[in-house]
Amino acid sequence: MEEGLGLRERKKRETRRRISDIATALFVERGFDNVTVAEIARAADVSVNTVFNYFRTKEDLFLDRQEDVVRTLSRAVRERGPGETAVEAIRRDFLDALDTRHWRFGFNDGAEVFIRVIDASPSLQRRARALADEQERDLAATLAAETGADPEDLTPLLVAAQICAVVRVLADDFRRRRGAGETAEEIIPGLRERAGRAFRAIESGIGPYARREPPATPRA
Repeated sequence: MEEGLGLRERKKRETRRRISDIATALFVERGFDNVTVAEIARAADVSVNTVFNYFRTKEDLFLDRQEDVVRTLSRAVRERGPGETAVEAIRRDFLDALDTRHWRFGFNDGAEVFIRVIDASPSLQRRARALADEQERDLAATLAAETGADPEDLTPLLVAAQICAVVRVLADDFRRRRGAGETAEEIIPGLRERAGRAFRAIESGIGPYARREPPATPRA
């Protein structure tokens, strides 16, 4: 049971999840472009209007977690610990997701199937690119807010672009190798090492950018 939610809200979330799960199963089985919203509605035993009450577009039915993914990097920056830089916080979160096989960076089982569906659909490819751009803008805005950057300062944009590029290349490499038949156990040790090198390369140029100062020690 989801704590803190009323019965009506829980039922709405359950309906949304059920529609999305049914839609995803159909997309994986038949291809995104070969499934209509009307077919999804029939399979879920709801009306087409109900589907669109929960999802703005057909693409959102498949990419239903992507709004959370967009905020992942910003969340890591906002929750960084005392003395931790933005890059250190994101590296820590990235490696945690890799070790726990979490979906927020695409390390979960079945991620390669997910990517195959996207690669076969031009509309999903466009939506995925738009979400990647949104993630980069969101991170840049967070970096600007966290550092008190001047509106004309390009540093948050440049830092966000570098971080997002590293995360994307590493995550894509994991999914590519899984799709080629390698196991996660075979991939993770080497990917961890490459991630360490990649994040260190960013740090060597960015330095202590967005380091959170430890709280001041009270005077005796």
